[in-house]
Amino acid sequence: MSPIKTYAKGGVLQVTLDRPKANAIDLATSKIMGEAFSKFRDDPTLHVAIITGAGEKFFCPGWDLKAAADGDAVDGDYGVGGFGGLQELRDLNKPVIAAVNGICCGGGLEWALSADIIIAADHASFALPEIRSGTVADAASVKVPKRIPYHIAMELLLTGRWFNVDEAKTWGLVNHSYPSNQLMDKAWEMAHLLASGPPLVYAAIKEIVRDAENSKFQDTMNRITQRQLASIDTLYASEDQLEGAKAFSEKRDPVWKGK
Repeated sequence: MSPIKTYAKGGVLQVTLDRPKANAIDLATSKIMGEAFSKFRDDPTLHVAIITGAGEKFFCPGWDLKAAADGDAVDGDYGVGGFGGLQELRDLNKPVIAAVNGICCGGGLEWALSADIIIAADHASFALPEIRSGTVADAASVKVPKRIPYHIAMELLLTGRWFNVDEAKTWGLVNHSYPSNQLMDKAWEMAHLLASGPPLVYAAIKEIVRDAENSKFQDTMNRITQRQLASIDTLYASEDQLEGAKAFSEKRDPVWKGK
């Protein structure tokens, strides 16, 4: 039985991590996830992905420590996309929504942070408890201090303490929270909104954000104006670029073709 379930409709792909009892990720699962997300990246009929966990208790607790005790190496081959199939997946220029349905900790939180938008059930809880297992939350140590105040990030990393969804929203780690029975409806509502938008613009936004993360402002702006970013070059030469202007002048909704 596959540890993930996929469902696609209307340009949206839902990927559900379903690995009882807690949705932990081992090496084999990570590889399967990477294959699913690389197919999503490369499928022109899919525009948005939703990631979530099966059930209402666990989103994902991260690395499967039982598998590690049985021989899975923490520095082993996680497959394309790295741990969870997302955080190191190259050229993923489509929006990803994380719908956190419960406990989200360690590598599970790192997996959620790989999404572009995070929504959560109001009972969800979060932590980076790797320090208690004698290891490092490597991706979180890179990402979290860039996204929330440094001293808060360091407290979470150094203590491994738990925090609830309200605190997660306070620090900007979660966009919105909803009652559990509304979570997936809200995820699909947002996904449909994004799926109706211009895919070439989404690609440009995501590539610009990636490029700017480790670049000076003017360096990225120069690459944009000189059309050195592939997504920008595609966008500026596209039918969709003209369609946007025509739709505005004709006072109608644009019809995006993704080309």
